[in-house]
Amino acid sequence: MLQETRLHRIRALLTTLNQVSTERIIKELGISRETARRDIIELEAQGVARRVHGGLVAVSNNAPEPPLRVRSAAMAKEKRAIARTAARLLQPGQTLFIDAGSTTTMLAQELRTMSGLTIITNSLQAALALSAAEEHETLNNEIILLGGAMTAGAQQTRGEITVGDIYRFRADAALLSPVGIEAKNGASSFHPHEAAIARAMAQQSSQLILLADHSKLGVISRSQYAAPQAIAALVTDSGGADLPALATLRQALSQVVLA
Repeated sequence: MLQETRLHRIRALLTTLNQVSTERIIKELGISRETARRDIIELEAQGVARRVHGGLVAVSNNAPEPPLRVRSAAMAKEKRAIARTAARLLQPGQTLFIDAGSTTTMLAQELRTMSGLTIITNSLQAALALSAAEEHETLNNEIILLGGAMTAGAQQTRGEITVGDIYRFRADAALLSPVGIEAKNGASSFHPHEAAIARAMAQQSSQLILLADHSKLGVISRSQYAAPQAIAALVTDSGGADLPALATLRQALSQVVLA
């Protein structure tokens, strides 16, 4: 397992528990004590946690997500499986919202093989994946990139213009990738601007489908955008099959699909 992947999973534990023991890190990740020690030192160096006797304590309960390039590498196999499974839930002719994220970018790549879809997104990476073709070729689907402001390295549009654009459309489904999904608090993001986009997409869709790898299960971030009863389906990977968080989500949600 790559260190970036391990650090992402430990951060997810810290977000949920606020503190995590070295023993739990070893057990959850299946790594040696020496590897756990190095990861603990690295997380302290990054400023997201503080070392204490026997483990780590979060500096903040709401650490932001790593950059997209890091998230794309973390759990890539699991995210690809989630994307493929989510694509099988869709039908030609549907109109879809897709937000910006590493898992939804992989979903966009999967949707290229389908036809007759209208896909509305604020993600530059998703739009580029969907439109990857020679100039003389005809695309299988209609792709609409939402307008809005951009910031350095964000690879997505955001802000009032983006949210306003969303309310111009109605979709059959919104396929979103949250920072966390928890049985009582539902889906959440770290940044308020991302939560605002996700909330608008969910409100303008007939159903909300969440794509979340098992490191996000049971995680509560600071900006909630969808209550559990508003979620039609959660697609996650089988790596979290034995997690208590998944068991509680199965009770709280209408449908949970394992990839």
